[in-house]
Amino acid sequence: MKHRKLETTSATSKRMANVSLKGGKAETILAKQLWKQGIRYRKNYKNLPGSPDIAITKYKVAVFVDGEFWHGQDWSNRKKRLKHNKEYWIEKIEENMARDIRNNQKLKSDGWFPIHFWEKQVLNNLDYCVERILIAIRTQQESVNSK
Repeated sequence: MKHRKLETTSATSKRMANVSLKGGKAETILAKQLWKQGIRYRKNYKNLPGSPDIAITKYKVAVFVDGEFWHGQDWSNRKKRLKHNKEYWIEKIEENMARDIRNNQKLKSDGWFPIHFWEKQVLNNLDYCVERILIAIRTQQESVNSK
């Protein structure tokens, strides 16, 4: 990816400085809820492609909590609404999306079950997200037991 000079206002610069890459609110509440359920994990596990936010190594389940903007939720509509540095952001977000796909493929080829949630999905429907993870764990257990 070519890096272009990004023109920013002081307000944009301040907003971007507040973006948390690791340990965000959604990731933290999801991790704590899994812990309460007796699920043990590693956070931001660098030994796996994409450094999953939560890696349940015992069952090979990799959980990602993705920011809606950074990972391109509803991207075809959202990119039309970009006002500043449009080319830069389109290139940046589309590369993030392509990297997510590559990382998922690598994880699957190594026997991992990657699962992605949007931040707001976790914040608004935590029980659903936990249940999906528990289903992924059961799926992985069944896969191992059937071999």
